[in-house]
Amino acid sequence: MNKPHFIFTKYKNSFSVHVQNLEKLSVEQIQSIESFVSQRKGVFNFDTYTFTITKRLEFGEFLSLLEHSSIVAVSQEKILKIQQKTKLEFGKYKGMFYSDIPDAYLLWLKSNYRGKDRAIVDAEINFRAL
Repeated sequence: MNKPHFIFTKYKNSFSVHVQNLEKLSVEQIQSIESFVSQRKGVFNFDTYTFTITKRLEFGEFLSLLEHSSIVAVSQEKILKIQQKTKLEFGKYKGMFYSDIPDAYLLWLKSNYRGKDRAIVDAEINFRAL
């Protein structure tokens, strides 16, 4: 049985985890990951194989959480250099830097936002390789 391969990315007020091998996992493993995310009031995006949880957390703390759950996984940390210093002027994450918003919301903006900061949205998506 394959172990989930997590790539942890920390942002200012949240973290996201990309499940690199989601399509190779069993239904039980995926359900276990979903349960882990929902218990922490997070969001799992199956389009990007990524879950986001709005909580400040370091990589070591994330590993500790995994140890106390039923999930056995390979985990690595992805360190981002902050690219965008522009803040959102609208919506759910108003006042946050574009570099700090969750992947799922950034992808939603890609599909739904046509405003003046559209180039910033596209640049952040490219920077995160989403």
